[in-house]
Amino acid sequence: MIDYETASSLSAIKTLRHGFFGRRGGTSGGEFSSLNVSHSVGDDPQSVEKNREIVRDAVNAGPLIFLKQVHSARVETLTGPIAPSVIEADAMVTAVPALALAILTADCTPILFADPEAGIVGAAHAGWRGAVDGIIGNTIAAMVALGADPARIRAAYGPTIHGKNYEVGEGFRSDFLTLHPGGESHFHTPPGGQPHFDLPGFVHAQLEAAGLSGIERVGLCTYANPDLYFSHRYATHKGTKTGRQLAVIGMTQV
Repeated sequence: MIDYETASSLSAIKTLRHGFFGRRGGTSGGEFSSLNVSHSVGDDPQSVEKNREIVRDAVNAGPLIFLKQVHSARVETLTGPIAPSVIEADAMVTAVPALALAILTADCTPILFADPEAGIVGAAHAGWRGAVDGIIGNTIAAMVALGADPARIRAAYGPTIHGKNYEVGEGFRSDFLTLHPGGESHFHTPPGGQPHFDLPGFVHAQLEAAGLSGIERVGLCTYANPDLYFSHRYATHKGTKTGRQLAVIGMTQV
């Protein structure tokens, strides 16, 4: 059985299937070893499809639904299955049971949402651009439009790059603070270095501001744990390629 990480608050929902997967337990080789689930990085397509099957079977989920993630703040509301990686958006929500919403990451923050009473789930890919531009609030708003209540929504965010390893520079810091003037606490500058951004800290603050019923953090820093997770920044610094890991959530048929 493949190992993956879960949120206790989401695991308590008996009709919910979810998981935050790392890089272990798959069929890919070399730089993509071993649970790469992305077709866009140069891995063998058959290995990718097999890895996706491994993930789906591990959580006993329905068809995995993938977006074409473009670092936007756009959210897609699903009423049924869609062709993989055709719709450009970075979050999706649904009230349809048996759809498994799948988010690819390799340093960005995957966020899973559920309102168990309404039977509505959501999943978001929160890179710095999407997070700063409002992907979290937009995802919650799309869930509310389907009948969810923020006071009932539980959210968990998974493995992502941490501030210690996320150097962004003065330009980023200035642009961020223009949009979020109260966000100075999400930066630190090491002696003689450039500003670093606390992406998961900002994600957590945005979730708290939305008034959700529960927020949980799952997993470790992707950059600092290359044996556990794919990290785009770590691979770039090492001059190699990397894969993508998966976060997935879906309600079962009642």
